[in-house]
Amino acid sequence: MLIMPIIVLFYQDNGLSMQEIMTLKGINAVAVVLLEIPSGYFADVWGRKQTLILGSILGTVGFVLYSIGYGFWGFLAAEIVLGIGQSFISGSDSALLYDSLLHDKREDEYLKQESRQMSIGNFAEALAGIIGGLLASISLRTPFLFQTGIAFLAIPAALLLVEPTRSAQKEKAGFLHILHIVKYAIIDNAQLRWNIVFSAIIGCATLSMAWFIQAYFVELNLTPEIIGILWTLLNLTVGLVAWSAPRIEQKLGKIRTSLLIGIGISSGFLLIGSFQSIWAIAFLFLFYMVRGVATPILKDYINRITESEVRATVLSMRNFIIRTIFAILGPFLGWYTDKWSLTSALFLAGVIFLIISAISIFFIRKIEKP
Repeated sequence: MLIMPIIVLFYQDNGLSMQEIMTLKGINAVAVVLLEIPSGYFADVWGRKQTLILGSILGTVGFVLYSIGYGFWGFLAAEIVLGIGQSFISGSDSALLYDSLLHDKREDEYLKQESRQMSIGNFAEALAGIIGGLLASISLRTPFLFQTGIAFLAIPAALLLVEPTRSAQKEKAGFLHILHIVKYAIIDNAQLRWNIVFSAIIGCATLSMAWFIQAYFVELNLTPEIIGILWTLLNLTVGLVAWSAPRIEQKLGKIRTSLLIGIGISSGFLLIGSFQSIWAIAFLFLFYMVRGVATPILKDYINRITESEVRATVLSMRNFIIRTIFAILGPFLGWYTDKWSLTSALFLAGVIFLIISAISIFFIRKIEKP
């Protein structure tokens, strides 16, 4: 993601306010939400490989639109296409990984492999942070042109995937069966419900921070090159910590790990929202350390208690909740930033995430077996 270190600068250079930026991302979330669960179900029925190919094609088209687009409405078209493409990828990728391991009777390795995948991804994004910052010195649009080429590489990568054989369920395909899976995961199965909800809350928090962090850097008057370096260091932090996530979870156990994640993520918002200084960036590194632990572990908790035939649908429900919360909270926090200040919006976000995380952990602890 070459564009991440400079995307807020790019938006502001094109005349967008913080509220418009967060609204843009909120609409992207809605585009993902509308197809999130159906696309996950589509992956379970039609195949994970096929949906990943489709999502990769749409991702490439979305960045083409960004490269040639201008203003809010031009970027909106790109965000909608990217959102639809992302809905086909999210859930399908982790489901394919878990079922591939399950096929080889190595499902116990999922957390280790998911952690490694996240580490490699963040190491790649760390490198992209440096390159993106340097490309931005040419123009803020240049990283988008190169990003289109990188997005295209996902298409041949998806074509080379091998999907393990699963028990067929095409005869079950239909909207009523989707509702049946949703009912089972969210209403009937309390353990699965609260694991999905907690994972979604943390996912929304990390997504929100990704967009606020750049505005925070801008308010500190940092240059695109320095922002690129910081983005690199933050992603290296995630990658290094994610590699150790399995050992951390094994040592602490589920409840204490969940507490570490909930308190750590919320505290990141609260601390950054309390200070507007260059040294406060240290709190961001603490936040990203917790993020490195959270993502692979919380996906693993869901996979452990989900059957293969509905895995992509259930993981898509997690992403559905992430995007739904963000679609509501993101534009509100953007408006709050424009109305009051960025730091006060960050602090408010920390309070919100702390409260809803605590509620989720309470119910997880209540229903989990000793």
